[in-house]
Amino acid sequence: MTRAIDRLRTAAAEREASGLRRVLRPRTPDHDGLLDLASNDYLGLSRDERLIEAAVRATREWGAGSTGSRLVTGSTLLHAELEDRLAAFAGAAQGLVFSSGYLANLAAVAALGRGGLVVSDAGNHASIVDACRLSRARVVVTPHGDADAVAKVLAERDEEHALVVTDAVFSVDGDLAPLRDLHAAAERHGALLVVDEAHSLGVVGDGGRGAVHEAGLADRPDVVRTITLSKSLGSQGGAVLGAPEVIETLVDTGRSFIFDTGLAPASAGAALAAVEILETTPDLPERSRATARRLAATARELGLETSEPAAAVVPVVLGPPLLALSAAALCGELGVRVGCFRPPSVPSGRSCLRLTARADLGSDDLAVVRDALTAVAEVKVDR
Repeated sequence: MTRAIDRLRTAAAEREASGLRRVLRPRTPDHDGLLDLASNDYLGLSRDERLIEAAVRATREWGAGSTGSRLVTGSTLLHAELEDRLAAFAGAAQGLVFSSGYLANLAAVAALGRGGLVVSDAGNHASIVDACRLSRARVVVTPHGDADAVAKVLAERDEEHALVVTDAVFSVDGDLAPLRDLHAAAERHGALLVVDEAHSLGVVGDGGRGAVHEAGLADRPDVVRTITLSKSLGSQGGAVLGAPEVIETLVDTGRSFIFDTGLAPASAGAALAAVEILETTPDLPERSRATARRLAATARELGLETSEPAAAVVPVVLGPPLLALSAAALCGELGVRVGCFRPPSVPSGRSCLRLTARADLGSDDLAVVRDALTAVAEVKVDR
């Protein structure tokens, strides 16, 4: 055994002892018979026959893959249609589709912030953190949800240009960013505002048009949105929505756009079908939000720490990683699959279960969840 491999084994053992080891657990098509409260399928569309049929049609017409990068052969008429439909649905000028939401964030922040100042919320997703690092900008991380701190950093900067970046709905805590206040600060100091709508599109706002639309900022040219197609839209991929100048800049300089293979036709077709469902079923997002409120109320009634959900994410904070792991396993034994978040996904001492509300959950499902959370609450008291 070489010293290099021995070092890796030692580090893995330390993570195991701390409850921070990650393990891949391939699931069956029916989630191993468990009620799914772990996925990001907020509207229950990933298994919808309309999406599946649209994906099959797109595959038969365009093939299994896009065959190249978007600037070579990877742009099809299907991609162009999806970009137009996404922009129109969310009230944006234009859209640009990527093969993942992660890559959409990398392109938007790294290309638009390069050489300037990037101000990032402390609670932002890892894809934003990585994008900040790739931007080669001066990066300042501000306290979570603190628009005044953002304004102060912008006012004191020496850089010619600046960018403020935030999640709309934060992926673990489930709270909503103060978008109007952040935009006011950015506008006052000549900065762009980039908002990651991964957990808000399809759930927040009128018909699920997102938090930016709900805040009345959809038509502002200094607001850029990144979205994912893999959560509420039940498909795969991501996109950037923004002014023509923003999209042109990303096509010219966005490395994760230029050098990546285009989104598979099946995913584009499925996402188009999901947008159409949202347009024709405007009450679907409220069903997901209502389920989230019921889940949070149940957790509070049982004495568990949670927060009022802004969208579909409901955290149940337990503290130590090992306690969160055992609680997640207990939920599985009682028929419910939940997310289990530990450092570095959350701060130390804030390991939690993450419940994700789906629009297609009924009262019987929620009764099963109540039984599981009751058992978690009893274990937490015993600890």
